[in-house]
Amino acid sequence: MENLSLLATLRELECKLHQPECRRDRERLAQLLAPDFREFGRSGASYTRSDTLMLLPTDPEPPQVHAQDFAVQKLSDSIALLTYRDAHVNLSGELFRHTNRSSIWRLDSSGWQMVFHQGTPTDPMLS
Repeated sequence: MENLSLLATLRELECKLHQPECRRDRERLAQLLAPDFREFGRSGASYTRSDTLMLLPTDPEPPQVHAQDFAVQKLSDSIALLTYRDAHVNLSGELFRHTNRSSIWRLDSSGWQMVFHQGTPTDPMLS
């Protein structure tokens, strides 16, 4: 039961990061991304927390994201690995830019924060 609660919590936080309101809010992003955050993007580029806090809020049209197949693995009492698949949704509702995702989340006195994120291109997912 504990993993189900953890999965629900981390899924909710991860999905917040997909939402335009969150992506445009530097203060909220700073709460969700740990000071030592690092990302290896789908493109192969590497980003720090500072890069992300500078770039995301300036994106004029954040993509609509469909995410599925969430799974969590507790690595310690305060660290968890969240994996899932996502894709962008075009105006016709079609999925494109399919990606396998993994995030490492760390729990501290202020709550869960993402410390690492990676996106890897993949074949289209079956819905």
